[in-house]
Amino acid sequence: MPIPEDVTGEEIDKDVRQELQSLPKTLAEDVAKNLVMVARLIDEDPESAYGYSRVALRLASRVAAVREAAGFAAYANQKYAEALAEFRAARRMTGTVELWPLMADCERGLGRPEKALDMAGAPEVQKLDKAGQVEMRLVAAGARRDMGQLDAAIVTLQSSELASNSVQPWTARLRYAYADALHAAGRSGEAREWFAKAVEADRDGSTDASDRLAELDGVEFVDALDEGEADDTANADDKD
Repeated sequence: MPIPEDVTGEEIDKDVRQELQSLPKTLAEDVAKNLVMVARLIDEDPESAYGYSRVALRLASRVAAVREAAGFAAYANQKYAEALAEFRAARRMTGTVELWPLMADCERGLGRPEKALDMAGAPEVQKLDKAGQVEMRLVAAGARRDMGQLDAAIVTLQSSELASNSVQPWTARLRYAYADALHAAGRSGEAREWFAKAVEADRDGSTDASDRLAELDGVEFVDALDEGEADDTANADDKD
């Protein structure tokens, strides 16, 4: 796959660059460039990101960072079996537990919520940092919902992190998940309150909490183009 001229490979994280030092220099540069493309495209064009990840994987499958990137790209394309295999490989190589919540979510994606719940109760969770533990809680709540256990999902999300007034990187998503679970359980008043709290915390627009809040408040958004067409029609009618 073509690499844009502005990509040098130097853009990657220094830890990843260090991992690539085990490779011949030219090969390391090629792998680095493909990893840069994965990172650059994974949100806006996950399919292309996946293509670059496969190139990197073909070039350097024994590098943990490459396996991890391939896992993220597969995950972004809902290729959950493939993502799980790559995350497991990366974990075997590094021995870290960071990918545990993502691996559990892959189990959900494969229709195995019970397995995801088993992973949520595993000792590995205690080794996760705070962000990882919150992520695991979100996955566990999602698994409960997959199994039709709405009340259990709501209880799963009730935590000190949810109750905290301080805004952390995970706060908006945690509040959103809680609001969404409340709404699904028919608790609209509480859901509205928590969607509003999610909006307060969502500084980078990572959720559609503001849209959900407006929806609950009965606000309808009219497309500007549709408005313009309506005005044109009204003007035409006035002329007749």
